[in-house]
Amino acid sequence: MSDTPLVSVVVPTYDRPDRLRRALESVAAQTYPNVELVVVDDCSPTPLEPVVERVDLGGLHGVTYLRNEENRGGSATRNRGIRAATGEYVAFLDDDDEWKPTKLTRQVETFAASDDDVGLVYVGTELRRDGHPVNTVVHSLRGWVTEDLLRGASISEYSGVLVRADVFDTVGFPDERFPSWQDREWFVRLSTSYAFEACEEPLVVRHLDGDDRVTKNYETKRDVTYPLFVETFRPLAVEYGVERPFEAAMTGKMGRTAVQHGYYADARRFLGRSLRLDPTDLEGYLFLATALGGRYTYAPARRGRQFLHRVVGL
Repeated sequence: MSDTPLVSVVVPTYDRPDRLRRALESVAAQTYPNVELVVVDDCSPTPLEPVVERVDLGGLHGVTYLRNEENRGGSATRNRGIRAATGEYVAFLDDDDEWKPTKLTRQVETFAASDDDVGLVYVGTELRRDGHPVNTVVHSLRGWVTEDLLRGASISEYSGVLVRADVFDTVGFPDERFPSWQDREWFVRLSTSYAFEACEEPLVVRHLDGDDRVTKNYETKRDVTYPLFVETFRPLAVEYGVERPFEAAMTGKMGRTAVQHGYYADARRFLGRSLRLDPTDLEGYLFLATALGGRYTYAPARRGRQFLHRVVGL
């Protein structure tokens, strides 16, 4: 591998030209010198190739624009981009996120300093609203992290990771059956074969304005993603001896999401089961209290969670 291996950046996109332009500009602004870009348009009503052409991408190694003939969803669109990538590393960027200029440089440097068993390097995220930073999320989980992920730990979203291209030969591609939790599903599988490394800097920018991501579709997550995820990974949780913590974590995540979207009956059901499985989850009690109170906002739970993070360190 050369000192500056080629990094392929895969950007799946659908009908968000202004956000796509911002994302592509952040790729063009990377300090890392050897980058190819693969944009896959998931059959937007108006093709987005003109948006790609209007961004100055002349400093990149190459630019590929692909367009699905029909809408296929996030995972299938991302997978098409992966198959078109030619780099030694592959990075992902959602079209409503952007990167800080040193993101790829720091990740390639981290790979170079890591052991050969590392297959994924991730960075932290800066959250912005109306263009202003409101929070940062930086995790430090590293090494062989399968058990941690099964217990509900997080690392990053797709936009924050860089992987070796050969990992797809070992663990396969993201599972196209999942309409949400697509990144979590693939990260768990990847973690069974590769160690993870963290770059503890918030080098992804996620914009919260008009956040209409597929993960916002609560009913699909409840009826499709959640049962499929539990069915898929319960055997692995049993193998690692963490079946009970795994179920507590997944039902807890669903309960928090239900509170966020005002599905309070669901929230009480999910959080009640989660807390029976793990009565030490202090944050879960805050969300359950919000659901029991019947307020049509999850702001009380959010404020309580911020307090726990600040004072207790959860």
